[in-house]
Amino acid sequence: MSKQTRRSFVKKSALAGLFTGISAKSYRATFGDEAPSERVRVGMIGVGNQGGPRNNLKYFRKNVDAICDLDKTFLSEAGAYLKEEENRDVALATDDYRRLLDSKDLDAVVITVPDQWHATMTIEACEAGKDVYCEKPLTLVIDEGRHMVNAARKHNRVVQTGSMQRSGKEFHLLIEQLKAGLIGDIKHVNVTLPGPNWIARVGKPVPDSDPPEGFDFDRWLGPAPVRPYNANQVHYLFRFYWNYSGGQQTNFGAHHLDTAQWGLGMDDSGPVSIEGSGVFNPDGWYETPDSTDINYTYANGVTMNCKQTPGIDGEKQGTEFIGDKGSIFVWRGGLVPGSPEMLDKMDIPEPLVREGDEIVLPKEHKRFANNGHVQNFLECCKTRETPAADIEIGHRSATVCHLGSIAVRTGKKVQWDPKEEKIVDDAELAKWSTKEYRAPYKFPSVSV
Repeated sequence: MSKQTRRSFVKKSALAGLFTGISAKSYRATFGDEAPSERVRVGMIGVGNQGGPRNNLKYFRKNVDAICDLDKTFLSEAGAYLKEEENRDVALATDDYRRLLDSKDLDAVVITVPDQWHATMTIEACEAGKDVYCEKPLTLVIDEGRHMVNAARKHNRVVQTGSMQRSGKEFHLLIEQLKAGLIGDIKHVNVTLPGPNWIARVGKPVPDSDPPEGFDFDRWLGPAPVRPYNANQVHYLFRFYWNYSGGQQTNFGAHHLDTAQWGLGMDDSGPVSIEGSGVFNPDGWYETPDSTDINYTYANGVTMNCKQTPGIDGEKQGTEFIGDKGSIFVWRGGLVPGSPEMLDKMDIPEPLVREGDEIVLPKEHKRFANNGHVQNFLECCKTRETPAADIEIGHRSATVCHLGSIAVRTGKKVQWDPKEEKIVDDAELAKWSTKEYRAPYKFPSVSV
């Protein structure tokens, strides 16, 4: 489809043109020989930014039968993209996610919305009998996570957290080498996160205003407190405000701290002690920190330092494991063993290759993890096996992120009981594990 044709489609379709059905001819052209009964039918909740054509919509496109967004522009662009790439119209386009949950023609939903909505939508999807792919971080606050896990278990749902590094070749090689004892017993972990890119995105603050036409801001807020619309606090930028997210600590931390949890064998546990400090934007342009320095201690004596550092590039952010026999660093694109001798001992699977003293993933395969993570989810929807980043994993890794933020925001040392999942010895500090929802929304409560 030409650019002129695509623009014309978006302009003319709005919502009405997206409600057409899928013809038998276009179905066969799109899905080839795959029997309809074997295809997982997916609804996308949130189709802008991470949920849009450059990200989740791209990877799920052959399975998408319904789309939902509170921004009509995103909704129209998503419909146009599927028309262009897959030669078909979606069966349902709506601004109400509940229509997707009520649909008998969908098997699963992909939730790519601000974090304050993750718990409500995931639990309701499980209750509606839908499998779920929910973006990271899984939760806005710690206490939401256990209820989400309970909902998944109670209703026998497959729930994948969008921590796609769990499906990356370089990360699987890391875990294999740690288990094989390449660096010996792990003593310490270093995690490096980037600083906020809020200023790079918008430059400087703008005044509050009316929401743009076609964007339902009140429903976008959902359980978050009421406030006036501001263009610099929505869509991608929501992640730098506490009522919607947790900054880079829960953005990239949900990846790199998740890798730390994985490598330490702590997928069902976590640290016991956390303390940290942070530096915030001096003018208060956004709420989450510019930089942080957080120290974690696990019950087995392993320590971990997590630093958020402005200006750090992609190849320097990641997770380093230090053992009594050496070290190894992993980033989204490769591995760096502590010595050439360690590298000589490693069998390197394709498509990874050795370049000097490093192992790298060639650029043409940089989206390998994204594709693999989506395919893992879709396959588990069929087999009912546990996905690579099961909801329990996502909950535990998000908890590590949140504990770090609590330490930074309060300036207190946090004592955490990973078995009971409670902050101990400080009743006031324990209140940071939860959050009050705006009426009529209710904080989740699900027991198995």
